[in-house]
Amino acid sequence: MSSTIQSLRGMKDIVGNDSKLFIYFIENASRIAQKYGFSYIETPLLEETALFKRSVGESSDIVNKEMYQFIDKGQNDVCLRPEGTAGVVRYFVEKKLDRAGGVYKWYYYGAMFRYERPQKGRLREFHQFGCEVFGISSVYEDANIIMLIKEILDFFGIGFTLKLNSLGCPNCMPQYKENLVKNISSFKEKLCEDCNKRLITNPIRVLDCKVEACQKLLINSPKITNSLCISCNSDFTKLKEILDFNNISYEVDSNLVRGLDYYNKTAFEFVSNEIGSQSAIAGGGRYDRLVEFLGGKNSPGIGFAIGIERLLELVVMKESKEDFVYIGVLDESSLNKAFELSIKKRKTTKTHFEYNPRGFAKHFGIAEKLGCNIVALLGENELKNKTIFVKNIDTKEEKNINIEDFLNEK
Repeated sequence: MSSTIQSLRGMKDIVGNDSKLFIYFIENASRIAQKYGFSYIETPLLEETALFKRSVGESSDIVNKEMYQFIDKGQNDVCLRPEGTAGVVRYFVEKKLDRAGGVYKWYYYGAMFRYERPQKGRLREFHQFGCEVFGISSVYEDANIIMLIKEILDFFGIGFTLKLNSLGCPNCMPQYKENLVKNISSFKEKLCEDCNKRLITNPIRVLDCKVEACQKLLINSPKITNSLCISCNSDFTKLKEILDFNNISYEVDSNLVRGLDYYNKTAFEFVSNEIGSQSAIAGGGRYDRLVEFLGGKNSPGIGFAIGIERLLELVVMKESKEDFVYIGVLDESSLNKAFELSIKKRKTTKTHFEYNPRGFAKHFGIAEKLGCNIVALLGENELKNKTIFVKNIDTKEEKNINIEDFLNEK
C-alpha cells in the first residue's frame, strides 16, 4: 500500500477558522487601502529570476539563499516570487507608465515563496498584503503610507512599535558606505561569513545581520542618520514632524536597513511583542531608483508589505450580526419549492440548503454544526398554506410565517 502524501515542509493549508480570519483580514485591509485611493493589482506567481536579482539585490539573503529558482521546459531561468514589489514595478515599466507620467497606486495580496527554515509565523509559502505608489516624491506620502498601515493594525486591535530610519540617497550614501567599511575593517575578520560578503556587495546590509556577535561588534559603527545630505535630512526631519503632529509615536533605529537592496531615504518597520520575540509584522520604505534599475525612466516610488500569517495569530474577528439561514424540507413534496426559496433567499442573506428530507431534530443538529442561526423548514402542510416554519436558534423564537414575508426579511 502506498504511503500517504503530505503537504511539503513550510507549506500550510488555509482552512476552517484560519480561512475565516484570512478572508476577514483581506476584506478589511483592502477596504482601508481603497479609502486611500489604491486599486487592486495581481501579478504572476512566476517571474524571470533576473527581475529579483536586479531589484531585491545580489547581496540579499532572498537572492543568495531563499529563492525557489529553476529552469523551465522552455529553458527560461524563472522563480516563484519571493516578494511583491518587484512584480508591480515590472508591470509599471512593461506598460510604459513610467513615461506616461501621473500617479499610480496599487494594492495586492497573495502567496510569496522563500526557501528558509520554517518556524512560528514564518513559512516557505506565506502571504503578504502590500501597497505600492509611483509618481509621488513628497515626504507627505511617506507619512500617508505609515498612517495607512497604522489604520489597518488599529482596526484589528494589534499593538505595535514603529521603527524609522533614513537610508540616504546617491548623494550621501556612497560617502557613508566608505566610512562604514573603513570603521569595520579593523574587526571584519570577527564578523560572520555573510557580513564579509555584504561588505563587498552592499556594506549597509551588514547592519541588518541577525547574528548577536556581529550586532555587538557593530554597536558603535557610524550611523547613516549622522551622514545625511541636506535634502535627505530635511525630508527625514519633516517626516518626524508630520508623525509627531498626528500623534504617531516612533523610534529612530539607525541600524534599520530592511532586507532588500532597493530602498533609499525612508525605511520603516512595524514590530510586535505579541508573537514571541519582537518581530516585524509590516515594513517598507521609499525606492526612488528601483524603476530605473529595471530599465524604466526614473520615477519615485514607495510601498510596504504586511506578513499575513504573522498577523492572523493576533487578529480577533469582530462580532458579526449577519444571519446565516438554514433551509430544509420535511418531505419530498416540498423539495422543489424549498430549493426555489433558497435561491431567492441567497440573494439577500447567507443561506445553506439541505437537499435531503429529514425530521426536525436532524435538521437542527446539522444547522448548529454549520453555524446557522436561523432554521427555516418546509413540509406538506406549510406548502399547502404558503407558509414556512422559522426558528431563531439564538433567541429561541419560532413561528410559521408567510413565504413572501420570509423572503423579504433581511
